[in-house]
Amino acid sequence: MTEPMEPFILHAPQGQAVPIIANLPHSGMMVPEAIAAQFAPTQLKSLPNTDWHLDQLYRSLPMLGMTVLQATHSRYVVDLNRQLQEPIFGSFWSSVIPEQTAFGKPIYVATPSLEQLQERVEKFYVPYHRKLTQLLQKTIVDFGKVYLLDLHSFFGPITEAVCLGNRNGKTCSEHLMASVETHFRRKNYQVVRNKVFNGGYITGHYGQMAGVEALQIEVRYHVYLNAAELERSQPPTWDIPKFHVAKHAIDDIFGAIVHDLTEDNV
Repeated sequence: MTEPMEPFILHAPQGQAVPIIANLPHSGMMVPEAIAAQFAPTQLKSLPNTDWHLDQLYRSLPMLGMTVLQATHSRYVVDLNRQLQEPIFGSFWSSVIPEQTAFGKPIYVATPSLEQLQERVEKFYVPYHRKLTQLLQKTIVDFGKVYLLDLHSFFGPITEAVCLGNRNGKTCSEHLMASVETHFRRKNYQVVRNKVFNGGYITGHYGQMAGVEALQIEVRYHVYLNAAELERSQPPTWDIPKFHVAKHAIDDIFGAIVHDLTEDNV
């Protein structure tokens, strides 16, 4: 695989910018060749628990004035939604570099060395979070505050279409939470708050910054992907009618959210 020079793609707002940053930390699918050589072939092929094709689902957000930061590499290279702490190599749920998938399946046939693990952190994790911090700080300077939307997708363990997480009320205002909930519901999506997905590291960490309101938005795979493809040992396709219907709804939803969050600044 050809490795991008940067661990992220930055999509600048088109037209008039708004104080909203969207973050896609788990939609990347790149695995550098040296790391891929250490992966179990099955896991390299399937890359389970990826936030499939959110880059496509949310590709219109810059046209609404949002800044979008998108990870390029797989969460198995480095998980940007985990706190940088020891051990950096271990549990899927707590380590920056997971040793197993969420289903407990081994990712590696050859265990990476400590030096290789630390190199990944410096090459992929640190620059991403440095850039996200810079974007948040700049937006606060420009607008006085910033809304961070941490965008994810999921298969289980819940069956609702959308789950909104703000660490049980700690990382964003009711105004932001209610706006997102209302506009998803208006498109007939079942929405729950803080049910299992109550906000990961990114939402919790940046939601503590002065001037930042952070909200995790989880959309179930079945909303925009073919359910029959979700059990395959390879990534599902996105260019299907169901996806385009969902994207049209998403565009309307986020357009309405932007209006709600910026109407006081007009």
